[in-house]
Amino acid sequence: MKNWLKKTWNWLLGKTTIDEKVVEVIKEVKEDVAEVKTRARNVVKEVKEVRTAVRNVVKESKDVVDAAKGKSTSKRKPRRKPAAKKPAATNVGDTKPVAKKPTNRKPRRKPAAKK
Repeated sequence: MKNWLKKTWNWLLGKTTIDEKVVEVIKEVKEDVAEVKTRARNVVKEVKEVRTAVRNVVKESKDVVDAAKGKSTSKRKPRRKPAAKKPAATNVGDTKPVAKKPTNRKPRRKPAAKK
């Protein structure tokens, strides 16, 4: 009976170490899964950035092909030429009187006359 009790006790202790090992493995697996998820999110972000960059490259390459064919670019507007200056009025009657700009200053008082 004593021998059987020792064997059973040792068997139970052996089972608990397996359970502890399983718990440790589960913790490690959870940490690995979390790390893989963050890596996957980062990869998805980078793929989106690459996709937009490739779209821009495709658009620009079409412009290069059109330029090689001799077509003008449609993206840039031509530089605006400065407006021509108007000639000065030669006749006195042609000029319009210029209105004075209103000012915010108070009008000056004339000094009082001395007696």
